[in-house]
Amino acid sequence: MSEVSDYRTISEHPDVAEMRERYERIAAGGQAIVIDGLVLLAGAWLAISPWIVHFNAAAPSVTINNLILGVIVTVMALGLTWSPARMYRLSWAMAAIGVWVIIAPFVTRQWTAGVIWNNTVTGAVTLLLGLAAVGMLFSTARTASRTGNRPAASERPR
Repeated sequence: MSEVSDYRTISEHPDVAEMRERYERIAAGGQAIVIDGLVLLAGAWLAISPWIVHFNAAAPSVTINNLILGVIVTVMALGLTWSPARMYRLSWAMAAIGVWVIIAPFVTRQWTAGVIWNNTVTGAVTLLLGLAAVGMLFSTARTASRTGNRPAASERPR
């Protein structure tokens, strides 16, 4: 037998306010602002790097790959800024994109020194930023569970 909730919409649920507060704490922190900005820069660099490093003609598959994934990472950065409650849960995808960017030249068999160096460094930065965002989400969740889902003493109104 299924259990029916007394709440008509999710916005009436008592845990919604606590979840919003937790994600607002994530987004308001200095670390979140730095991560959001660096993710935006990494995504923009990934999208334009084939033309800056001049491998767009030599490695067309990697060029298309970098352009598409760069746009995706840039959109994820904007999402982290505008809607952290939803996007920080997808930070693991950014880490996966970083791994793919590193191995893409080898999978497509289009490896030159510029392609390998660019994708390795950009992929590693994207991977680390994705892991940092996931770690920040977990640390905030741990803090909330230790304090009994209440804001920390420094965050409580006086």
